[in-house]
Amino acid sequence: MGIFGFFNKKKKETLDKGLEKTKVSVFDKLARAVAGKSKVDDDVLDNLEEVLITSDVGVDTTLKIIQRIEERVARDKYVSTSELNGILCDEIASLLAENNGDDNDNWDLPSGHKPYVILIVGVNGVGKTTTIGKLAYQFKKAGKKVYLGAADTFRAAAVEQLCIWGERVGVPVVKQQMGSDPASVAFDTLSSAKANGADVVIIDTAGRLHNKVGLMNELKKVKDVMKKVLPDAPDEVMLVLDGSTGQNAFEQAKQFSAVTQITSLAITKLDGTAKGGVVIGISDQLQVPVKYIGLGEGMEDLQLFNKRQFVDSLFNTDKK
Repeated sequence: MGIFGFFNKKKKETLDKGLEKTKVSVFDKLARAVAGKSKVDDDVLDNLEEVLITSDVGVDTTLKIIQRIEERVARDKYVSTSELNGILCDEIASLLAENNGDDNDNWDLPSGHKPYVILIVGVNGVGKTTTIGKLAYQFKKAGKKVYLGAADTFRAAAVEQLCIWGERVGVPVVKQQMGSDPASVAFDTLSSAKANGADVVIIDTAGRLHNKVGLMNELKKVKDVMKKVLPDAPDEVMLVLDGSTGQNAFEQAKQFSAVTQITSLAITKLDGTAKGGVVIGISDQLQVPVKYIGLGEGMEDLQLFNKRQFVDSLFNTDKK
């Protein structure tokens, strides 16, 4: 079994609860879109397009979904509006499956390779530090030795918050004085982790996008210094995005992708927003796998992203 375990009843309940605001919003819009209609026709498709765009799925991804449903309607000759939820589930899940890799719901650390190094990037306020803390907790719960690196030396609060999480979870945090060279912190973290037989290293970085050149140079330097300790580091560059910002999260993702190579995404704060549809658009458009979604404040509320389970939860009216 992977570190985060299989998708079970408890995780499904967390997913359903975390997406509740988005689900209510989507269902209300869908009900209006099909009002007075018995079959899916051009009017319903036009309304459905508006539903998806206003649910933060994004224009390009919405057009792909509408095209797939148009093809299905043309093939089946008659599609009733009562079938629409099921069809949306199928077509969106198929679209995401085509554009992304396998689901991560039983992901585990690669065997025979340690420490596994995760470099965390993202603008301030998206939930970076909380995500790091929850990841550290879940890795430690799985019996892994975890080290954290406080390389966001631009803000004293960032270092303090990471240290609080380190104490809370019971894992060491490597830090230096505010204003120190982030690459130096990364070097010290990896050196200490390697010397002490750590399984996982998670390193925080500053999230300043107003100076892209400076950020790009800083991240490159951090990566180069890491390789002096571990030639393959980092194993993963994870971008953390705030799902409650909707399409702004997508714009941030595009900007960070232009600055550095992103290998995975974590989308947070989905429980407090009706904009959960943004996960679909980001997953489709960026061609970078969404690996984690944040569904609440609890330590267990950071889940590995399963495309089919997400889409089923979003469009399933079953309230059992």
